[in-house]
Amino acid sequence: MHDDLIARAQAWLAEDPDPETRDELAKLIDAADTDELAARFSGTLQFGTAGLRGELGAGPMRMNRTVVIRAAVGLAAYLRKQGHEGGLVVIGYDARHKSEDFARDTAAVMTGAGLRAAVLPRPLPTPVLAYAIRHLGAVAGVEVTASHNPPRDNGYKVYLGDGSQIVPPADIDIAEEIAAVPSLTVVPRPTEGWETLDDSVLDAYLARTDAVLAPDSPRIARTVYTAMHGVGKDVLLAAFARAGFPAPALVAEQAEPDPDFPTVAFPNPEEPGAMDLAFAKARETDPDLVIANDPDADRCAAAVKEGEDWRMLSGDEVGALLAAHLVNRGAQGTFAESIVSSSLLGRIAEKANLPYEETLTGFKWIARVDGLRYGYEEALGYCVDPEGVRDKDGITAALLITELASVLKAEGRTLLDLLDDLAVEHGLHATDQLSVRVQDLSVIANAMRRLRERPPTELAGLAVTRAEDLTQGTDTLPPTDGLRYTLEGARVIVRPSGTEPKLKCYLEVVVPVPAHADLPAARAKAADLLAAIKRDLSAASGI
Repeated sequence: MHDDLIARAQAWLAEDPDPETRDELAKLIDAADTDELAARFSGTLQFGTAGLRGELGAGPMRMNRTVVIRAAVGLAAYLRKQGHEGGLVVIGYDARHKSEDFARDTAAVMTGAGLRAAVLPRPLPTPVLAYAIRHLGAVAGVEVTASHNPPRDNGYKVYLGDGSQIVPPADIDIAEEIAAVPSLTVVPRPTEGWETLDDSVLDAYLARTDAVLAPDSPRIARTVYTAMHGVGKDVLLAAFARAGFPAPALVAEQAEPDPDFPTVAFPNPEEPGAMDLAFAKARETDPDLVIANDPDADRCAAAVKEGEDWRMLSGDEVGALLAAHLVNRGAQGTFAESIVSSSLLGRIAEKANLPYEETLTGFKWIARVDGLRYGYEEALGYCVDPEGVRDKDGITAALLITELASVLKAEGRTLLDLLDDLAVEHGLHATDQLSVRVQDLSVIANAMRRLRERPPTELAGLAVTRAEDLTQGTDTLPPTDGLRYTLEGARVIVRPSGTEPKLKCYLEVVVPVPAHADLPAARAKAADLLAAIKRDLSAASGI
């Protein structure tokens, strides 16, 4: 075993084009560090519907130039088999370690394979890449990003020519082509021949951002903005300036791209502590709204003043606010969300006589809904301009929530007032998560098995009226690894994360609210129910 491991590592080393990872691997081989080598050579990073994502480093279980070149060769082979010989592939990248290298390697492989490649001019938000695919008539797009993962990670996200991320069976077909790649020594990788785009694509994207706003809406809300050390700042500021909003006050410590994300444990606005600096800036400047993007700016978080301090709105709260705003503006078309998002969207759509659809988790599914006008997911993702960007877009979402805050401000009201109105109109839809990050993935598998073998019959004293194993699929959903429990006035969904080593449980309770005066009691009841469901679910799953 030991000799075999060293031999595989040496074979990998012989092909590795990157001096950094070559040096890293050579040291591990010299030190005969079999534990570390085994971790890196225990398999290969799996290419799936999220593309690739993992920790940077040498070896097939890490993100590195060798893994990326192989992925690009597989994608190119897939595209050619689909009849796209000579087609254009657009490549974007964020500001993480190695992102630019991975983008350049991808362009070289595509060029060598007889496709045309065009690379965005510098690190830009993921939605700009998603926009560029359709704008330029490309057959595919690649975004090099690990979104809001820890600093040591990077990733590789693939879109097809419709501008949305891949779904099965494309992922399996591409994975098969990657697996069939022989030695990298036979892969043509020219040093030139692809195009580096100028700012005209970005300008066209920015021109579209105007379309998400009503032509005559007030533009008076004042904001604090953090880019979370990512690539959002310049594009968001340009979009806000075009729209005529007051210039956001920037969280200076997090405004510029920094792949080490020095001020946060996780560069995700949802993680505890990530918004601390933004809230400090808000206490100093007293804005109407705090806005945050994640590092690749496809997600948008919003926070509001409640009493004397600031609190994050949940993704479900922002999702409902944007839906109500669009309905109020007379939007037509289908409203869609993933199954783990709040059922309030369905109530809002129903009352407005608009079509409504639920999809599996992820914008790769939401973006494919026929006639989509608005889609959102509880993990801070919003698609408010599906004709322009068929993916979540943290820039246009920020514009729309700031427009709504402006409309309300002009009426002497706030986002919280509108949330109260929605609760009285449709019932208080309160959501929470039980989320467990693990080192050992078997913990997740064991929890799922335990729930399948002994499904709970009640949670928080509420009877489970329906238990569904989503691996079987439903009338409206393709199969996925998840469990859904419908209770009297509540809903629970349990699923392993597709992008992180996490088990995620999504909880929702709905409490009727006869009048505004009943809101405090309804909130207290909802909080108690959510806490009890969390406790009982934790016991039932053994986490």
